[in-house]
Amino acid sequence: MGITEILIEKIVSFIDSTGYSSVAFLMMLESMVAPVPSEAVLPFAGFLVASGRFTFWGVTLASTGGSIVGSWLSYLMGYYGGRPLINKFGRYLLLNQRDLKVTENFFNKYGSWTIFVARFVPVIRHLISIPAGIGKMKWLPFTIYTTIGAALWNMFLTWLGYHLRNHWDLIQRYSKPIDIIMLILLIAALTYFIRSHLRYNRQGSNSAE
Repeated sequence: MGITEILIEKIVSFIDSTGYSSVAFLMMLESMVAPVPSEAVLPFAGFLVASGRFTFWGVTLASTGGSIVGSWLSYLMGYYGGRPLINKFGRYLLLNQRDLKVTENFFNKYGSWTIFVARFVPVIRHLISIPAGIGKMKWLPFTIYTTIGAALWNMFLTWLGYHLRNHWDLIQRYSKPIDIIMLILLIAALTYFIRSHLRYNRQGSNSAE
């Protein structure tokens, strides 16, 4: 059994043993500043839908509920704490100051509807709720845009995982080249994450001082 198959088996086993609550919790973290990508959670929940352990709508409700709660927490952080709070405590949350600045510019340029669009954009969807709070966006439109965008994205990833599970033979057939690619990507992503967060958080800390 290759690395890919082992990794899939372990993640699916964890989600299966912890139930919908783990899906909701992980998606809550994903909608905050924690580096928990939905792409690493929901396709595996889709595996469990294919095996009959979960239901599609159960995963959708749990994941979207978690996304909403996480987005609310980030929104409140920006609304009541503003930029001073982010500068002071962001580095403890591994918040990349450069990514946040890009997200703020994105929000300020295109307006409230970016809350919806951001759910489909990597990195930005983790942070978009903070500038929405800083900009004092009204809570109801923020929640509506967040709910619709998160629900559609979560449903897509769950659907994708469902169909991947039904074509498990293809994953097994190409597991070796996938293992190599995944290993390279994992090392590159880990290196980038550590270097970029240390560098930009250090810069954010110096500028705050």
